[in-house]
Amino acid sequence: MRDQSAPKDLAGGITVLAIAALYYWATAGIAESTLSDEVGAGGLPRILAITLAGLGLVLTLRAIRAGALVPAGKPEAEPTDDDEPRATLPRALGFLAFGAAYVALVPVIGYLPGVALLIGAVALYEGAPPNWRTVAIAIGGAVLYWAIFVRLLGVRQPTGWFF
Repeated sequence: MRDQSAPKDLAGGITVLAIAALYYWATAGIAESTLSDEVGAGGLPRILAITLAGLGLVLTLRAIRAGALVPAGKPEAEPTDDDEPRATLPRALGFLAFGAAYVALVPVIGYLPGVALLIGAVALYEGAPPNWRTVAIAIGGAVLYWAIFVRLLGVRQPTGWFF
């Protein structure tokens, strides 16, 4: 049986793979400086391109497994699931608002609290219960991102006025 979203997922996965390839190609033009560290100026963009390609590959393979390459038969009655969020313009604008608020707040409150607030706000927006676990995940995620970017990769992040 073919999943109805499989063709869209296949198209999206292939598109993401193409964007990752173009992004990786663009990172080749980043000049290396004599002041570069082990990672270099192009290190993080290359890691992001490889991660994006991995996600595109996973999406493509998942779509193929769901039957994206199987010809569509007679349409069946689609089961309704009211709990599943739909990809709508207002929902996408909500995520865009979170990104804009993050960019505006990080120079003021700093990277660590900014990322924690972003993770927590998106979790609540997606329907996570407002409890101690959501707070712990937001704080833990922020500390993990700080450890990866600041400690492991040496990428300086905004400290903010308050922290």
